[in-house]
Amino acid sequence: MFHLIVTIAPKTSDDVVPVFDALSRRRALCLSEPGCVHWEAYQSLDSPQEFVLVEHWESRTHGEAHGHLPAIQDIHLPEVLPRVTRIARPSKPLGHAA
Repeated sequence: MFHLIVTIAPKTSDDVVPVFDALSRRRALCLSEPGCVHWEAYQSLDSPQEFVLVEHWESRTHGEAHGHLPAIQDIHLPEVLPRVTRIARPSKPLGHAA
């Protein structure tokens, strides 16, 4: 299992709504991709300009292939990435083997 945690912060307050909308549209596409076990986007209640993506893939290969599919190519790259700062962190649940 490959886990990826991504934090996203829109660059300006005007970017929050377009990022929210784009992430909302990405969910169904991500969940339909080969190897996607779980994909969820969260918006902070305390800081609405902060988003966290939690992704679980069957393997790292599936997670990396995700970058070549429509959720990334058609939505994330043109609509989200230009509007945000982003940190992606491959992760593992505590107490689990690497």
